[in-house]
Amino acid sequence: MTAPSPRTLRNLDDLARAGLLPADAAPEALRSVAARYAIALTPHVAGLIDRDDPADPIARQYVPDAREIVTTPQERDDPIGDEAHSPVPGIVHRYPDRVLLKAVSVCPVYCRFCFRREMVGPQHGGLLPPADLERAFRYIADHREIWEVILTGGDPLVLAPRRLAALMERLASIAHVRIARVHTRVPVVDPGHVDADLVDALMACGKSVYVAIHANHPRELGSEARAALARLADAGIVLVSQSVLLRGVNDDVETLAALMRAFVEARVKPYYLHHPDLAPGTGHFRLPVEEGQALVRALRGRLSGLCQPTYVLDIPGGAGKSPIGPTYLGADEIEDWQGLRHPLPRAPSAD
Repeated sequence: MTAPSPRTLRNLDDLARAGLLPADAAPEALRSVAARYAIALTPHVAGLIDRDDPADPIARQYVPDAREIVTTPQERDDPIGDEAHSPVPGIVHRYPDRVLLKAVSVCPVYCRFCFRREMVGPQHGGLLPPADLERAFRYIADHREIWEVILTGGDPLVLAPRRLAALMERLASIAHVRIARVHTRVPVVDPGHVDADLVDALMACGKSVYVAIHANHPRELGSEARAALARLADAGIVLVSQSVLLRGVNDDVETLAALMRAFVEARVKPYYLHHPDLAPGTGHFRLPVEEGQALVRALRGRLSGLCQPTYVLDIPGGAGKSPIGPTYLGADEIEDWQGLRHPLPRAPSAD
């Protein structure tokens, strides 16, 4: 490991100076990638990367790769169909009782496999304009079936606590919204940002608050990240996890098991393990569904039930998430349980 950079790395020159570009990098291809997709590595993330390991799983998630310019016919700019379910700017209403509120389009880091990679980054404006934010809140207030609001983006925890508190207080005024959920990488990639002011801002809505923590490798859940997660959990915020099954990052049972155990040790309940979406230029991260199912099956045999995530696939076009976990019992085992293959002997008659 090396000492972290004192500032966020935001371009290829920054990465080169930090020793994070591979020696065999193709300059022209990388420039094409950087021109299309945002780059950001926080000092904390840069400090986690092992520069002596060309296959480092942390670097693989954040450092641009020339393969990102390679797209396949099935990949699409909006792979999970947000746009088809967006009645007003900033809102995605795919399921009856909940909406996404995309109040910000920037992140503290940019994942190279992001399914919203065509929609996030500083080139997309940062904050939702005030008029659009007002329309979004009006939509939520007018639709009484909305029980849960999920703040996403971008990463809503990049907001200053004052701005975040204003969003949460606005949710507090909508009585039929009972749950506020926030999707974030901040506690993992910038743990120092999770301070008392941020925690207070999250609690300002007076609702039940859930925070979904995105991490993909156990090394991302070191002592500083765990301390940040403890600050959230100690405030009464319920923590759940989101991870993506990624080739070269966590596609072996030992790494995946260590990640799920690390979540539970940090008081984060494993929630979703996503199969990679069909975002442009992400084919090198994807593995066959059958391989993912085998990994999830192996977890069941070796880990506590507390550590079991739900393996899901977002159906392209906006149909939503579908569980795709393995079948744990075959037909023979089920028949045995039902007594159809090897019926138990009948008990002797009482008379």
